[in-house]
Amino acid sequence: MESTLTQLRSAVLEAQRTRRALRLCGAGTKDFYGESCEGTPLELGGYRGVIEYEPSELVITARCGTPLSQIETLLAGHGQFLAFEPPPLGGDPTLGGVIATGLSGPRRARAGAARDFVLGASLLGVDGEVLRFGGKVMKNVAGFDVSRLLCGSLGILGPILEVSLKVMPLPREEATLRFALTQAEALAAFNRWAGQPLPISASAWWDGSATLRLSGAPAALRAARTLLGGELLAPAAAQAWWQGLRSQRHALFGAAPNLWRLSVPSTAAPLPLAGGTLIEWGGALRWLATDAPAAEVRRIAAAAGGTALHWRGGAAGSRFHPLASAVLAITRRLKARFDPHGIFNPNRLVAGL
Repeated sequence: MESTLTQLRSAVLEAQRTRRALRLCGAGTKDFYGESCEGTPLELGGYRGVIEYEPSELVITARCGTPLSQIETLLAGHGQFLAFEPPPLGGDPTLGGVIATGLSGPRRARAGAARDFVLGASLLGVDGEVLRFGGKVMKNVAGFDVSRLLCGSLGILGPILEVSLKVMPLPREEATLRFALTQAEALAAFNRWAGQPLPISASAWWDGSATLRLSGAPAALRAARTLLGGELLAPAAAQAWWQGLRSQRHALFGAAPNLWRLSVPSTAAPLPLAGGTLIEWGGALRWLATDAPAAEVRRIAAAAGGTALHWRGGAAGSRFHPLASAVLAITRRLKARFDPHGIFNPNRLVAGL
């Protein structure tokens, strides 16, 4: 891998010398995500491999080009997994792409976001130096916030070379329940259940049905099922449902020409927008298929206390919800500090950066 790293350094130094933009490339599964993909491709998929994994320490360290499937297979062999359930989105993303996009799956509301599992990371700087932040064990958190900052940065600060992640034991048992509820009833139920000591690891609502996943000890699941009621899904059907949701193979994702991802408080009422709605994370994540104008979608999301991201479709303007002025100022300062000449993924996260 040293020769691959040397090649990456040389490419970055040459781009810095000539002020030529670089487009950071992994598996390409999330090229659609973000404002644009500009610049000469810098292929990172070849810098791969698990560097260190000690199951008893619940930590894995791997290079950026390592396929997600390789990491998940290794962890599963030891009864462990990535609890934030990074969405593969129909492909096999690299670890660097997983962290750079910072996306999480159905378990996020219970387990936490991708950034909550990053213990350390290294970044290739514009001067060719490897910048290291954080550590490889949970008690070593020097520079911890910088490591987490890379989640969702979409590569604008530089290529992520290595990542150390906290992993978790697989649940001892899981069960999925389904309930016939309207959207308003489901939101009320999700918030009511969230205030109770229930082993809920995921929740969703679609087309008159609320689906709840329970994870934990068998006794806890039996008690929860007795309390909640509902229809118990067969294991194969339950796995297909949650995997389909995680991988975005659900019908809403395939059929909608214009798809929005709205992040709002879980207690927000059903939003007054026409179109198909799929709800996750106890009400905090709402997928909306609508032809409503972008300004209207964002106005309603903001009125509910949230934001709206244009996930897919041809609407004009920024895909991301406009940043607050203070957040934008901090983002600009970070970009100027890590990448003063705008070499890495220009305009991918914010236009003009």
